[in-house]
Amino acid sequence: MALSSHVSITQKKTSEVTPEAPIQKIPAANRVAVDFLSHIEAKELKPCVFEESLVAISETGQTIGTFSISVQMSSYSPEGWEEEDCYIVCAKSKGTIDGVPCTTSITGCITKTLETVEQHTKESVREEIHIDTFSYKCANLHGLVSECANFLLLRMMARKQTVPQDAIFLSFDNNHHIWTSTYNALGFQKQQVGKEEVDVFVIERAVHSVDDIPLIWQYYFLSDGHLSRRVQVGSPAIMVILKMPILIDTDEPDPRPVFDKILLDWEEDPELYSQFLDRKEELQASHATYVRRHPELSALLADFLQLLLLRKPDDVVTFAAEFFAPFSAQRPPCRSFQSSDKPSPFRSLSSQQK
Repeated sequence: MALSSHVSITQKKTSEVTPEAPIQKIPAANRVAVDFLSHIEAKELKPCVFEESLVAISETGQTIGTFSISVQMSSYSPEGWEEEDCYIVCAKSKGTIDGVPCTTSITGCITKTLETVEQHTKESVREEIHIDTFSYKCANLHGLVSECANFLLLRMMARKQTVPQDAIFLSFDNNHHIWTSTYNALGFQKQQVGKEEVDVFVIERAVHSVDDIPLIWQYYFLSDGHLSRRVQVGSPAIMVILKMPILIDTDEPDPRPVFDKILLDWEEDPELYSQFLDRKEELQASHATYVRRHPELSALLADFLQLLLLRKPDDVVTFAAEFFAPFSAQRPPCRSFQSSDKPSPFRSLSSQQK
């Protein structure tokens, strides 16, 4: 089997148009859709980065395929622009149609504002190869939600349990033409997942077409944005999960408590006053022990006080510095008796400070 179609979509920062392809006329998204997309914040998309997988079940209950979605953080560097953060979205389905194996994969680069930088779609069904090229003016693509951006948008809406009312977006139809699409909230339902019954939030997406009937999907989401079931209206197969995934908990931490300041009178507090008396007695005993072990301390202080009272200097601090200077271990050794006319360094410092 060979690839039946290979569609690549690249949206540039400029509004250049590929000269080989004619510019397609498309409708416009309404203001509700454009405003909704413009108010999406990065913190709302951050919890939507995870991988998940479902299985395809036929009408007879047989497993006939798989469906997986992966969203990862990455970065891209447009030509002539600084590097920007983006999301790499990959969706892939494998199954059989009338006994023939078929594979569809979509890979896209999505910005934090859900703009599509690139999207590549590959389908493997038949032997024939068909390639189409379409060009659109970037100025006309406001409100465009590609298939890759759709997965991120659905997860975000499922987590918020909110769908914009009366919003008309732009999307690619089954023939890869850009036309309108809408989302509707169908409320909550019960779903059996393994042995557990859970509440799921249901969102319906309709993609309209230029010359065909709309394609309608119903998406069933768990509280954290995991897809538990997908139904395409008119298709005999459905996508479901077989067991409950580990839900993503993104609860914000509780704010730090704020306590009013209360004046504390420790003398009136029995416990604090008791601690104060214990500490006081401990320090007094420690000091008394130190003095007993160093009798030279009493002699040194007695000599200083005796000389201080005899001289009665005006600058007590400088006098004390000169008295105790010979005992300093940081000063170089000197004679026991110095000349009385030699200037004191302490007096020069004292005069400079004045």
